[in-house]
Amino acid sequence: MRWTSMTTKQTHIRKPAWLKIKLNTNDNYKGLKKIMRENNLNTVCEEAKCPNIHECWGTRRTATFMILGAICTRACRFCAVKTGLPNELDLGEPERVADSVVLMNLKHVVVTAVARDDLKDGGAAVFAETVRAIRRKNPFTTIEVLPSDMGGIEENIKMLMDAKPDILNHNIETVRRLTPRVRARAKYDRSLELLRRSKELQPEIPTKSSLMVGLGETKEEIIEVMDDLRANNVDIMTIGQYLQPSKKHLVVQKYYSPLEFGELRKIAMSKGFNHCEAGPLVRSSYHADEQVNAAAKEKQRLGDEQLALTTS
Repeated sequence: MRWTSMTTKQTHIRKPAWLKIKLNTNDNYKGLKKIMRENNLNTVCEEAKCPNIHECWGTRRTATFMILGAICTRACRFCAVKTGLPNELDLGEPERVADSVVLMNLKHVVVTAVARDDLKDGGAAVFAETVRAIRRKNPFTTIEVLPSDMGGIEENIKMLMDAKPDILNHNIETVRRLTPRVRARAKYDRSLELLRRSKELQPEIPTKSSLMVGLGETKEEIIEVMDDLRANNVDIMTIGQYLQPSKKHLVVQKYYSPLEFGELRKIAMSKGFNHCEAGPLVRSSYHADEQVNAAAKEKQRLGDEQLALTTS
């Protein structure tokens, strides 16, 4: 297929029709927001101005909890989360998250966090305790964690993986060339290392990563990211459109069409991912429960095929 040309001037491009968002402030939306405020909890849905908040809260009744406070120690040029000096750790947060999961009756929960470079463990201890608290109170809920790189320190990665979440998600965010400009204090290879070490520590736990497009990358660079993720045994990939959260953030260089996202998904699946979600409004935790189920089915299918070959 023919790919549309990329705009390189620092001007605002008009959003295409396929990026229109349907608002839904129904009882589900209001109820979930009430639970979050009553329990003094943060969500990345609100802090990062996710375009899917009305669908997830209003229709699917799902949310992504954001622990370790609402202030990030990094200032990535794509992200709307506040940056600055973070608050003291709230050691009661894991239990409140677990209680909210009970109230919401979630079958799958995603827990992310701001980057806490001020902490020696990068927040790994609170992350691990949150996983354990959810597991105690919600034994049938699957748990997905989405940490920062936690400084790339192996002890921090091990502390989190020892809690045995059901899926480890860490976002590569952008292509190698653009990482220094897009991701403050983050390193492309350090993200790959975290994904690789997580799989080595707990081989049965699926790993996942997300890529934003529209920041000036080329198709070849996108494919390079796919290859790098697969070389580090990442199972699931999501690809979504970068949307500029404010005038202070990076300008969108290109809006990818649904057809282009469809092609990217086909390429990713051909690389060996168990599942790939790709689309204009796709985000790392968008339809996360479906992603996990689809990846599990694909893994089972491949396993059955391998077994058939060895026994034939």
